[in-house]
Amino acid sequence: MVHIKDSYLNILVCKMAVYLNPCLSLPINLAENEFEDLIQKLKDWTIMHGGGMRSKKQYSNDSLTVVPFTLLPSVFPRSEFQKAVSIQPALNELTHYVSNDHAFLYSCLEKTIEVDEFTRNLFNLYETVRSEGFAQSRCLGLLRSDYLLDVCNSSSVKQVELNTIASSFGGLTSTAPTHRFFFQQMGLLDKLKMLPENKALQGLCSGIIKAWELFNDKDSVILIIIENQSMNVCDQRFHEFEIARQKPELNVIRKNLTQIANEAKLSDTKDLIVQGKKVAVVYFRAGYTPDHYHSEAEWSARLMIERSKAIKCPNIQYHLAGTKKVQQALATPGMLERFIKDTKKSTDIRKMFTGLYALDLNEDGDKAVKMALDCPERFVLKPQREGGGNNLYGEDIRHKLTSCMNSKERSAWILMDKINPPVQQNYLIRPNQDFKKNSSLCDVVSELGIFGIILCDGDNILINEQVGHMMRSKLTSCNEGGVHAGDGVLDSPFLIDDCPMKIK
Repeated sequence: MVHIKDSYLNILVCKMAVYLNPCLSLPINLAENEFEDLIQKLKDWTIMHGGGMRSKKQYSNDSLTVVPFTLLPSVFPRSEFQKAVSIQPALNELTHYVSNDHAFLYSCLEKTIEVDEFTRNLFNLYETVRSEGFAQSRCLGLLRSDYLLDVCNSSSVKQVELNTIASSFGGLTSTAPTHRFFFQQMGLLDKLKMLPENKALQGLCSGIIKAWELFNDKDSVILIIIENQSMNVCDQRFHEFEIARQKPELNVIRKNLTQIANEAKLSDTKDLIVQGKKVAVVYFRAGYTPDHYHSEAEWSARLMIERSKAIKCPNIQYHLAGTKKVQQALATPGMLERFIKDTKKSTDIRKMFTGLYALDLNEDGDKAVKMALDCPERFVLKPQREGGGNNLYGEDIRHKLTSCMNSKERSAWILMDKINPPVQQNYLIRPNQDFKKNSSLCDVVSELGIFGIILCDGDNILINEQVGHMMRSKLTSCNEGGVHAGDGVLDSPFLIDDCPMKIK
């Protein structure tokens, strides 16, 4: 017999001596074959409702595999969830103001661009279009701020990072709510209210449509920039299909940067033309990692887009505003107030920050390096990269910093205090999994992402909203948590009001 009641009780007892009320216990015991049938039903339901990805091992444009997910939703304090939701418009606003402050961006990245070729290429692109004069004053941001609960700080949410380009999984998490179906199958209808409503996809797509409407050309199209092989195709396509549902007359074109280099052109009036159509909005789902730029052709394509009148999501300024060096600089005392004049807003944002340290070749940088070398398990070492699989932990921090101790290379990294989230137990459901052999509970930690949209015309903020959320979990033994990268799995927050988390 599989005692789900006992399993759920275990889930609510964290390994770091964090205690939660047994609000999720299930008064149901299932025979082993019934449990296996339930898992298969959940996998079928998930993939048939869009919860799919391309297989990395056997990639095919004609097949999907189920996106990995947790069997059970993860407990999360309602008050901290609401705190992250309520602060998102202020973070949207902060991103916009930062992106338009050239002096600040340069001060943050001047040392990084000396040693990091990718960031240098992005910054040079930014300087090029800035010196020419930006062709488009309007910009769209589809942002995602990621958080972990920190049991060392009263179980409050602490920001891991702010994503300003290709912020993903708004589609999958709102179109395939597997945990709602699970509760329905278990007869736990009273628990559905603990799963917060999530309309991330609708909200994100409404932002794209409003940008298209602002462009004011009914014959124009939306261009989505994708990778050469889109593993996360369902999440991307759901945006395209939701746009079609909300605005049937609006056409969407998908191209990678190589195709743009070969097929697109810039008119004399700086209109971006693709397939004979004028592009109103460019939505980047690629372009955030060096792997997406195979040659100078892809960089030329990115420059063409930035030079155009198309509304970019994000434009190059927003892209740079999401770098780790900018995140670290904003955490320094007094810096937030440069952009956020409202004292309450700046105070609330600062409470979300954890310790962030520059590693420049100066006295402060030397102190940060010494902290990391003395106690590497307390920190995370981060480069200027997105997409998962880039950060260093533990002894890898010591090895990396030792190798670049007196080199400018260390300036391209930042040091962040390691956040200590509560550990819960869960079943991780993956494709091609033999559940008879691999059905044990795993220790996992969960990361919450909050989506926001901001649409601006110069200094005029036209739309500024929080529009949804996502959650992903990973094994405690795994440092990275990207679902696309293969380490994390999709999850849902189970909100409870009484969440007395503490360390023994």
